[in-house]
Amino acid sequence: MTLQTALSGLLGAQTGLNTVSNDLANASSTAFKSQTALFEDLYPADATDVPGIGTATGQISSDFTQGDLVSTGNPLDAAIQGNGYFVVSNNGTQQYTRDGAFQLNSDGALVTANGAKVLGYAETSSGGVGSTLGPITINTGAVPANATTALGLTLDLNSGDAVIPTATTFDAAESSTYDESTSVVAYDSLGNANRVQLYFVQNATTSTTTPPPWTVYAQPQLADGTDIGTPISLTTLNFSTSGALTSGSPATLDVSWGNGAAGSAIKFNFTGTTLGAQNFAVAGITNDGYAPGSYSGTTIAANGAIQSTYSNGQVVSAGTLGLANFLNQEGLTPISGNLFAASETSGTAVVNTPGSGLAGTLSGGNLEQSNASTSALLVQLIQYQQAYQANTSVVQTEQQDSQRLVQI
Repeated sequence: MTLQTALSGLLGAQTGLNTVSNDLANASSTAFKSQTALFEDLYPADATDVPGIGTATGQISSDFTQGDLVSTGNPLDAAIQGNGYFVVSNNGTQQYTRDGAFQLNSDGALVTANGAKVLGYAETSSGGVGSTLGPITINTGAVPANATTALGLTLDLNSGDAVIPTATTFDAAESSTYDESTSVVAYDSLGNANRVQLYFVQNATTSTTTPPPWTVYAQPQLADGTDIGTPISLTTLNFSTSGALTSGSPATLDVSWGNGAAGSAIKFNFTGTTLGAQNFAVAGITNDGYAPGSYSGTTIAANGAIQSTYSNGQVVSAGTLGLANFLNQEGLTPISGNLFAASETSGTAVVNTPGSGLAGTLSGGNLEQSNASTSALLVQLIQYQQAYQANTSVVQTEQQDSQRLVQI
């Protein structure tokens, strides 16, 4: 009986040593959760007033407290602040991890260091978040050009500018035939940064109840400055007595660029333009066109949004990461590769976007460190070594006593 008790102590101490050794080995593993061997005593069945007959391992318990965050400078890295696990597809099986050391594979898919695909929600056509989990893929190639179809131009027009007589013929080369001018970029279907030169003329009027109208002339130009045709009367802007724009916007300019690109129909929107005793100024410009651009990089926001930037200034959403939570995370089954698998004890994963439900937020460019404490583990290592040696001594003593009995 003594030998059996000591052997159980040896096995328990060995389990403790294995657990501590594993924790020490993973003290530098990203987002590793340390474990503790829990033991229970053993007594003979239906026996009273007898000593115990040893120990047995009850369970290996995981410590799920959050580790410290460390900055990596890699924008694809992400650390979870609070509850939740990244959802990944590992060889077709859905698993979970706190390790946010992500990278892109050759197909542009966001993957873990072991190649498991990171799952999230694709962006909907309206700019919202989809409802189906799937792999996150990032376009690391070029973004094609987008021809300008809408130009927003907010102006401050000066009511004190000269009124141009009705008999005056507009001439872009003669500054006395217009009051103000500016230009805007208009991208064609090939991405050429063509321009549209705009001229503003304060017209003569006989009205005494409203300000004079302003005629806008447009002169399309190629990127090299070559004029396309002659200036076109684009629209006439009318204002109220308070200087607010009342009509003349929007107005469409049709252009045949003649450089191999498709023709453009550019809608000019002058909403917000005002007339008053003020200096002429361009208060704002919006343009839905852009030139081709190459991939610059990807960032992960606190709400899980993954956004890629390109050399032409475009920002494209690749989707939003999902975070899984469990009714009983202590029931998760740890597996190799900093991964966990769901079990009947843990319950089914409840997946939300970061910052919603029970899910924590993300810290981009950071990683969660292991929560294993090296100093505490070294103390436990010594304790288990002493327990192992003590039980070894008991076994040796029992063997010696057995030999003496045999010799009697």
